[in-house]
Amino acid sequence: MKDQLHYSDYRSGAITNGLERSGQRALLYSLGLDEDDLKKPLIAVVGSFTEIVPGHIHIRELAEFVKQGVFEAGGLPREFDTIAICDGLCQGHDGMRFPLPSREIIADSTEMMIESHHFDAMVMLPGCDKIVPGMLMAAARLDIPAIVVPGGPMLPGKFQGNEIALCDQREFVGRVQTGKMTLEELLELEKRVLPTYGTCAMLGTANSMGCLSEILGMSLPGCGTAPAVSSAKRRFAKQSGRRIVEMLKERLTARKILTRAGLLNGITATMAMGASTNTVLHIMAIAKEANVDINLRDFDAISRTTPYLCNLKPSGKYTMTALDEAGGVQAVLRAIADKLDATHMTVTGKTIIENLAAVPLTENDIIYPAGAPKNKEGGIAILYGNLAPDGAVVKQSGVKPSMYHFTGTARVFDSMEDCCEAISGGKINAGEVIVIRYEGPKGGPGMREMFMCTALLVGRGMDESCALVTDGRFSGSTRGPCIGHISPEAAAGGPIALVEDGDSITIDIPSRAITLHVDDQVLARRREVWQPLKKPMTISLAKYAALVSSADKGAVIQLP
Repeated sequence: MKDQLHYSDYRSGAITNGLERSGQRALLYSLGLDEDDLKKPLIAVVGSFTEIVPGHIHIRELAEFVKQGVFEAGGLPREFDTIAICDGLCQGHDGMRFPLPSREIIADSTEMMIESHHFDAMVMLPGCDKIVPGMLMAAARLDIPAIVVPGGPMLPGKFQGNEIALCDQREFVGRVQTGKMTLEELLELEKRVLPTYGTCAMLGTANSMGCLSEILGMSLPGCGTAPAVSSAKRRFAKQSGRRIVEMLKERLTARKILTRAGLLNGITATMAMGASTNTVLHIMAIAKEANVDINLRDFDAISRTTPYLCNLKPSGKYTMTALDEAGGVQAVLRAIADKLDATHMTVTGKTIIENLAAVPLTENDIIYPAGAPKNKEGGIAILYGNLAPDGAVVKQSGVKPSMYHFTGTARVFDSMEDCCEAISGGKINAGEVIVIRYEGPKGGPGMREMFMCTALLVGRGMDESCALVTDGRFSGSTRGPCIGHISPEAAAGGPIALVEDGDSITIDIPSRAITLHVDDQVLARRREVWQPLKKPMTISLAKYAALVSSADKGAVIQLP
């Protein structure tokens, strides 16, 4: 590697160097830049600021610290933003059709801005949910030096002496419906559960992906769990701005980090943490952009050999601040160091194992000892069977042992709304397997989260008497016997489209099996008269439905 780049080596030279670039230089001078600025590397500061999402409202402030670091290291930062959707605000209505498709728009828009203006490198500041994977997908696609500064978790709320997060509050709705909590208590709780900005305080999808950025080596050690309101987060932002200029000099690009070894390490650590099932979709999508082959079998193989260690909400006791205080992601990696690929490079310029050299082993009630884990298997399991020939996903860390084996009678719904109405109306009985279909990537379209349904079930105390199966997906806040990502989905003619009320379904998590107890000949007769349900959709959703793959492939865009 060269120790230093000359400005003529920069990608941005395509818009600053040469007689024929006079017009481009004039446009840059109009911004207040001078000749010396045009000799500096052009660093994109890719934000996701919005005033409607608590995980993003502080991103502009963090961007200022990033830019300070870039300036200090001799770079020229220029800021722009992508879109950002709040999954929490989308829950329970048609708006939930849009977050997963937005992942592709975030990746595409970042690519377009970077390639159009020939940025040399980028620092990305995502907050919640699909923004993190969308930006990581763009980094893998562009393969330029890139570093991620996740927006960071909010501080937990307090209720009756306990720390709480949004996952608790949503389940309290079921308590109100069953008379276990007063409406007045719930209304007061609404104002106290989220006391600061940042990503919701549990290990939902947002914080799972923030942690994954660090696990994958795309964020500085410690950055993933630093709270949004902390001074530490601002220091990480400035350090990341400095480091990106060094990465450019070292020619340390995204695909040198997002290798198969790195992505498998990502799966391993998320299994140990008990992360969101959405990480399955997102890791496969990032892998596709990095030209790395990752499939569901990789997830299950790693899950069987990786202990589940982290006692974090929604499946455990503690919030993200407790994990940060216990050493954060690096402490988790230290606990499973013997299961990691030591060749995995990170944005520090060191390998994932080299980064752990000074990290002490932490064993407590937050991060369990590897020799005495919460569960000997990882947080996520992949199920197969005649109901899901191409696979299904369950967050086994959130399932009570009494429900590892369950056989029940199908109650079929063709939408999330119909199911929620039945649960709220007390029309779901013990011993039933709720089936929600036509909510997959194509059928939804957009693969909505069924969290409203699961929260109502758990809040009513039905997570040991009912199960839920869907071709949709679940929030990272979900717990209980909830099997999602059923593939093929109903809209593609998968077996889930043929289930009828009264059919018997068995879920066997230890055996990784999900079985519809209906004779093949009966299913064949049902298929002869089956007609797919087509839901109304906007232009953007129609384009997404036309191009999106099945969930077992990561719900990625497949070009014709």
